Amino acid sequence: MNYRKIKEAVFIERPNRFIAKVIINGEPNTVHVKNTGRCKELLYEGVKVYLEDHGDVPTRKTRYSLVTVEKSHLQSGNGLRFVNIDSQAPNRVVAEALSNGDVHLPEFSRTLTQTRPETTCGDSRFDFYVEDDTGKKAYIEVKGVTLEDVGIARFPDAPTERGIKHIKGLRRALESGFSAFLIFVIQMKGVSALQPNDETHPAFGEALREAEKNGVIVLAYDCDVTQDSITIGNPVEVKL
Repeated sequence: MNYRKIKEAVFIERPNRFIAKVIINGEPNTVHVKNTGRCKELLYEGVKVYLEDHGDVPTRKTRYSLVTVEKSHLQSGNGLRFVNIDSQAPNRVVAEALSNGDVHLPEFSRTLTQTRPETTCGDSRFDFYVEDDTGKKAYIEVKGVTLEDVGIARFPDAPTERGIKHIKGLRRALESGFSAFLIFVIQMKGVSALQPNDETHPAFGEALREAEKNGVIVLAYDCDVTQDSITIGNPVEVKL
């Protein structure tokens, strides 16, 4: 996926979950943050950030949305590492990848005959419902990951009771005869594995491991990220 217009800025502070103070062309500005997670290891004073420009949408309270951070103290083989923090991006990235075959669901045909977003099963609402050309059916939940620790991606970066609810819902979908997938979209390059962040939320890690033992398929992919784009990358090892 690509963003329409991108503006470079310098991050100053984050007064609350929803807004940040930045400097654009030497002038202070308030922008929307498209991620309610903590992101403390990314958003610190002086770091370079990239903003989506919504200047043609007059009803917005803020003209810009913060979508990408330059993790300048880490180097990858191709230069600086960019981290996308747009919490809406992972679903869009997975939708594109399911459509063009860049994400393959184990035990499913590569030909999906139906991909339906935001679908309810019981008392749970999942990011996708899919069917393949052999008649197999599945629910998919997607989680975006922005936390990286010495080359390991970790989720969550803050306690998430909602995440546990989704995992329990996937297990119930299995019991109803569907396949169930949890896909972690790591919104950066340069990680070797994904692990549950037991230090931050041990209950989430426990629920994830139990779900995997009972048949929920857990996948992780990194992403190719630039200042103004994000696309699905390569499979990443999941270490539970």
